[in-house]
Amino acid sequence: MCAIVLSINPEYVDKILSGKKLYEFRKTRCKQRVEKIYIYSTSPIMKVVAEAEVEDILEGTPQEIWKLTKSYSGIKKSFFDEYYKNKLKAFAYKLQNITEYENPFELSEFGIQNAPQSFQYVNI
Repeated sequence: MCAIVLSINPEYVDKILSGKKLYEFRKTRCKQRVEKIYIYSTSPIMKVVAEAEVEDILEGTPQEIWKLTKSYSGIKKSFFDEYYKNKLKAFAYKLQNITEYENPFELSEFGIQNAPQSFQYVNI
């Protein structure tokens, strides 16, 4: 099974954990087939706080992806548009079976020293 650690702003982590955000958007797709995502909440939390299974990976133009994901995007259209400005492709990881950790983990417990800019593959 392939897994990655994603760095996500705490505001969006909260929306993922509450079920308001079921899609995580990226500008590039992982080369390997990702089945699990470990959610690293950036500053001030700075811990791996949850995990989620990847139900699907959507790929298309930003307009196509927004149309498919807007109801559970957890972000404003203006933020989405700015993120994908001048991009021809957009990717959305659809999350399912989200589990919040009672005791969050340090990145070092995943063999990672610094927060990933985009994502980091991990062995589980």
